[in-house]
Amino acid sequence: MPSQNVADYLLARLRTWGIEHVFGYAGDGINGILAAWTRADDPPRFIQARHEEMSAFEATGYAKFSGGVGVCIATSGPGAVHLLNGLYDAKLDHVPVVAIVGQTNRTAMGGSYQQEVDLLGLYKDVAGDYVQMVTVPEQLPNVLDRAIRIALTQRAPTAVIIPADVQELDYTPPTHEFKMVPSSVGIDWPTITPDDRAVVRAAEILNAGSKVALLVGQGARGAHEEIEQVADLLAAGVAKALLGKDVLSDELPWVTGSIGLLGTRPSYEMMSGCDTLLTIGSSFPYTQFLPGYDQAHAVQIDIDGRMIGMRYPNAVNLVADAKTALRALIPHLNRKTDRSWRDTIEANVTRWWETMQMQAQVDADPVNPQRLFAELSPRLPDDVIVTADSGSAANWYARQLRFRGHIRGSLSGTLATMGPGVPYGIGAKFAHSARPVIVFAGDGAMQMNGLAELITVKRYWQQWDDPRLIIAILHNNDLNQVTWEMRAMAGSPKFVDSQTLPDVDYGAFAAGLGLAAHTVTDPGEIAGVWDEALAADRPTVLDVHTDPDMPPIPPHATWDQFTSAAAAVLGGDEDSWGFIKTGIKTKAQEFLPHHRD
Repeated sequence: MPSQNVADYLLARLRTWGIEHVFGYAGDGINGILAAWTRADDPPRFIQARHEEMSAFEATGYAKFSGGVGVCIATSGPGAVHLLNGLYDAKLDHVPVVAIVGQTNRTAMGGSYQQEVDLLGLYKDVAGDYVQMVTVPEQLPNVLDRAIRIALTQRAPTAVIIPADVQELDYTPPTHEFKMVPSSVGIDWPTITPDDRAVVRAAEILNAGSKVALLVGQGARGAHEEIEQVADLLAAGVAKALLGKDVLSDELPWVTGSIGLLGTRPSYEMMSGCDTLLTIGSSFPYTQFLPGYDQAHAVQIDIDGRMIGMRYPNAVNLVADAKTALRALIPHLNRKTDRSWRDTIEANVTRWWETMQMQAQVDADPVNPQRLFAELSPRLPDDVIVTADSGSAANWYARQLRFRGHIRGSLSGTLATMGPGVPYGIGAKFAHSARPVIVFAGDGAMQMNGLAELITVKRYWQQWDDPRLIIAILHNNDLNQVTWEMRAMAGSPKFVDSQTLPDVDYGAFAAGLGLAAHTVTDPGEIAGVWDEALAADRPTVLDVHTDPDMPPIPPHATWDQFTSAAAAVLGGDEDSWGFIKTGIKTKAQEFLPHHRD
């Protein structure tokens, strides 16, 4: 057997772990590893992004949608720095990602050498669960194995730093002697069961309530059957944190949808009126959208004891796997005979979806962004993966899309960073090559990095089993979410120099790369364009000219609050008339007669 150097062994060890893709960008700090890729005939495949931050986003998207670990790689110095934002996105959304990072030669460390950055110090926070530097070959298997295992166990990013000279050393395994640390590959997961007495106490609280509300997050994924059974027994409604949008079907009449500033009115009303709260797999941070602290008795179920009991004064904090805990809880629950609370929730949900359809049909200049989402919603393929970038796209993703069945979706939930929409979509395609993927991104996010990652799409799309990756751009020449936040939260007019974007022909850019492209300025074209994109034989970019004056009105906003916010900016906002006119028409849909009225 030919000898291996450290870089060769690194790739072999990744293969043993079943790692199929590594997202990265080249640099001389990882030349030894790149050379090993040249010698390797097997996976993991090196997927070249246009920027290291995109590599980290792609690894995060891959991990979110595959259920496994994402791996990214970058060179020393600036490459390592560029990974940080994507790794923080993984950290805050509890996603397992391993970063492999180069470093200058050991002989140069401490000498203010070119591209020398204190990477252990730099990564101490973002990869705080595990960050280590490999300084001798015998150390590598233990460090890499632990990085992967800890990333999976803690659902967090970890980092392995390998100096350039170490990459080229002959690999020698750890020996059976003092101060050598052996290692092994693989991990078998336990089923984390709840404490029996805590289950009984939780059931007593839930049985005593007459108006029960459930809040589910991404930690409840895979427990939809149990959640449906619990909600039926308790005559409850279920709200979904943004990262849990794909946990339950939106076609269930008692699912109130998203919660929070981007959420729905039925979720807000349910939380305002409930007397009992059951939170499952969510660390939803905006406590003002939860019941008053003296209003409801609460139970929480979460697999992570570090994240439980920190958002609400719960009576019972159950640390357990969501599915296992709910199965243990169900035999102790009494079916409620009074279904009036559930009936009210279902009526509110029905009215809300009618309101959403009415708001999507409001005339705008030129296209109402809500209509872009509303027209897609019934057309969503059953196995589609949807990503959304931060910004106003996240509002309409949260409110207008009705998920069902096996549809998956995600975005940057807790960091809420701009820019992950397109790289998440790319990561999703490598995780599930045979599934269609749809990305919603604002023009700010596209100008920040999405346009560059279209080049990555051009490079790889013909290798995917299903070529459909649709990127829908909300083209309004405005950093729209921040503009609305300035208006609503600060009572300040739009700051033009900060908010207005240069106009770009996104369709022409995509067509120049050989991708399918449609520019939409007529709302009547939207339905046909979606049909065409969903039937295309290649990735498609939809350049949709949307109205920046369409307000993402929070679910709790009253008519008086809306008009007060409008008055606050009338004096100096360049779009004041459009803002008032479009906003009033949109808000009015909540008060116009509905089918059930």
